Amino acid sequence: MSKKDQESITSTRKKIVTLLKQHGPMDAVSLASKLSLTGMAVRQHLYELQNQQVVEFEEEARPMGRPAKMWKLTSGANAWFPNGYLQLSVSLLHGIRASFGEDGVEKILDDLHQTQKQHYHMSISDETELQDKLQRLSMLRMNEGYFAEVQEQDDESFLLIQKHCPILEAADACRGFCRNEIELFQSVLGDNVVIERVEYLLSGEGRCTYRITERKQAVIG
Repeated sequence: MSKKDQESITSTRKKIVTLLKQHGPMDAVSLASKLSLTGMAVRQHLYELQNQQVVEFEEEARPMGRPAKMWKLTSGANAWFPNGYLQLSVSLLHGIRASFGEDGVEKILDDLHQTQKQHYHMSISDETELQDKLQRLSMLRMNEGYFAEVQEQDDESFLLIQKHCPILEAADACRGFCRNEIELFQSVLGDNVVIERVEYLLSGEGRCTYRITERKQAVIG
């Protein structure tokens, strides 16, 4: 196989993995329609990705015909996405903890947090509407590798969804990253919103999701 052919195969498989990350479980026909490929071609890629333990499937009953294979990512797919210098970050955390204790880790996290907060404030400060702030925030998170998006709900709340965490293993080694994440969102969105984490990758769910609700202003008669 030529180098060009191998690069084409790798590119197609990366697109499949990315679509599953963005949209959740999909069948081969749906994937094929988005990639302008045949269902058979997509299935061949999926079975090879399954051999590599990147994807797996569950069967879903259909009104007619056979059950459909709904393909989804495994934890092994994390290697296909930005990892925020994973091994270095985890090793540094362990080294700091061993040398300076939890106080040292907290000091480093606080410094990183303050720098990130300043950057976010500068990027979002010109927005006044909550929806506009959230769209800008999701773009910042997307650029950092979080595969973020915003969904408006029927009850006028919003969901900020992060389908990938580029520092997942580092966050698992030090939950302060997750604690700082909520505080960061609160800081840039303002005190007039309530932020609730409703899905959490480190609890075994497929993504991190935050429900964001604007506080109702009291009417003064």
